[in-house]
This record gives sequence, structure tokens and C-alpha cells, in this order.
Amino acid sequence: SGGRYQRFPDPRNHRIHLEDLRDPEKRELLRTIWTDPMSLDPSRRVSRDTRVIAGRLAAPARSLEAAGHAPESVALFLQRCLFTMFAEDIGLLPEHGFLELLRKIGDAPQGFPVMIEGLWNDMARGAEFSAVLLQKVAHFNGGLFENPTALPLSGEQIALLVHAAESDWTEVDPAIFGTLLERALDPRERHKLGAHYTPRSYVERLIEPAVMEPLREEWQAVKAAAIQLLDGGGEKKARAEVEAWHHRLCRVRVLDPACGSGNFLYVTLEHLKRLEAEVLDFLESIGGDRTLEMDSFKVRPSQFLGLEISPSAARIAQLVLWIGYFQWHYRATGAADTNDRPLLQDEETIENRDAVLAYDEKIPRRDEDGNVITIWDGQTTRP
Repeated sequence: SGGRYQRFPDPRNHRIHLEDLRDPEKRELLRTIWTDPMSLDPSRRVSRDTRVIAGRLAAPARSLEAAGHAPESVALFLQRCLFTMFAEDIGLLPEHGFLELLRKIGDAPQGFPVMIEGLWNDMARGAEFSAVLLQKVAHFNGGLFENPTALPLSGEQIALLVHAAESDWTEVDPAIFGTLLERALDPRERHKLGAHYTPRSYVERLIEPAVMEPLREEWQAVKAAAIQLLDGGGEKKARAEVEAWHHRLCRVRVLDPACGSGNFLYVTLEHLKRLEAEVLDFLESIGGDRTLEMDSFKVRPSQFLGLEISPSAARIAQLVLWIGYFQWHYRATGAADTNDRPLLQDEETIENRDAVLAYDEKIPRRDEDGNVITIWDGQTTRP
């Protein structure tokens, strides 16, 4: 304890009890901590797996663009597909439901749009019984499934989606996934798929002093005050002190005014969730009701705001926050369902806009003859 040590591998599994020492795997874990600690670093494996998954999405993107579909339509379609793949792997949808559906449709691809749009409509409103999966489907809502259009696919293209769906989506690292996904879905950026991205350690160099250190100082002061109240017999006042600070944590707002595909926002979300777990553990240790507190207040994606001039990056940033939020809940509690309904709150916290200039309309500049003046922006000629 102490310093900046975090619970490893997650808040649910970080304790090894004496009776666990009967388990050879636990004894091997303890031995490895001393003999080869870096082999336990999950980021190495997760980074590799995340690159593989992003690469698997690049293949159907290329195929669909080659078939004449607009890159924007392809990107929106594949974002809905990938969230559905993630949702089934993490337990928000019936196990293997989407994967098996893709496998079945592969033999009759003409039915693909009807079946997939049917599933996404069920997810958009929630269904006590989905005619597509033959099971109950949770209510997702959110902007992601407002217009659940599915592109017509050939059997070969469906096979590419099956290959992507067979990946383990629970292991995706949201901190780098946004960047890799943006490149996988953008024809101009796809050659950079294996290139450098901002490592988590670089992101944390900004987040720690700017966001986390001030909050941790506040929390330590509140915790010390609560302990003093406990020593004086004021259990009820101590719990009230901790609960009030947890409510304060759930009101914190974080803005990234040039958020890209959301890497900085996601890592900040993860750090705030870690701090929240500490607060709730302490509350529970002094007799508070952790479950009741989490039902009423929790750190949510709606606290993380972004401005981004690229429409595709803005959508990916919102997706990264959703994935990161459910993934955290899955690792911390063993279940991805946050009990929120709808699961995807209909709050667009990432705005597609210029972070510096606001304007009512764009008026094209013209030359003396009245012709619109154009400029090369590095990709296209535009007014």
C-alpha cells in the first residue's frame, strides 16, 4: 500500500488469501512476481491483441469500399458491428449470438441486411424477445443504433466479419483502440495501422498531475477526517463525509478540447473509476452500503467531454468511452451490465466542431470574376 500502486490485476481479484495458497496457480503467481515480474504486465499482450483486432476490421473496410460503398457509410456500419461484437463477448448480449448469426447468414447473404437491422432495432429499443436471436435483448439506445442501416454483404465479406467476431473483444485496450480503429476505417490512414500511437505512459504524464493528484489530495483529506470522526464514535457522520465526497467525484467534468479518438479521455475515465473503487471500498469498511451508493451515483462516461473537428474521430471517441466503461465494470465486478437503462445513454458528450471558432455559416471566398476560390488542404481541393 502507499504511493501510486494500483490494484493488480483489477479491484476484484487483487487479494490472495491464505487458503488460496493451496492453489498451484496462485503459488506460481507469487513466484513469478519475484522471478519474472514483467511477464505479468498485461499491456504487452493487450496491445498486441488490440492491433490484431483493428487489423481484422481493416479487411472488411477495404472490401466494402472496393464494392463502391462510401467510406463514411462503411465506417458507421463497422462501428455498429464492432460494438455488437464487444457487447456479446462481455455479456451484454447473449453469448455468441451475433457470431452464430453471422455464420448462419453466410450461406444466404441476401438476408444479411434484414437480419442485422432487425437485431440493431431490438438493441435500440430493448426486446423481451428478439425474433433474430430468439432471446431477450437489453435496451441499448444511444446514437449508435438510431439509424441501424446494414450494408448488403457478399458471402466473402460476411466471412471477414466472422473472422473479426471470433476475436476476444474483452481484451481490447480502449486507450489505443480508438487510434487504431480510426486508421483501420480511414483509407488514407490505413497504411499507418501498425505505426506509432501515444502510449498510455505518455497519456498518464498529463493526467496524473492535471486531474488525479488534486483529486487524490482531496480524498486523503476526506479520508483522514472520516477516520477522526470514527475514532470519536461518529460513524454516521464519517459515512456522510465519504458519501458526500463520492458525490463530488461523480460531478467532476473533464474536457479534452482536441480529443481525437478519445485516448486521453478514456485513460482519465479509467483512473477516476479506480479512485471511485477505493472510495467505495473504504465506505463499505466503515459500514456504508456500497451497492446502494453505486445504484444512485457512479462515475459515468457523461462526465467526459470532447471537442473534435473530424466527424469520424468524434464518433470513435464516443464509442471508446462506452467500451471502456463497460469493460471496467466487467473487470471490477465480473459483470458488464451496469444496471443503467438504456445501457448507452443518449448523451453525445463528444461534439464534432471547431474547438476555437464558432460560426453561423460558411461563406465561400470568391475572386473578382465571382468564382469560388479553392485551396489544397493536403488531401483534396476544397472551397
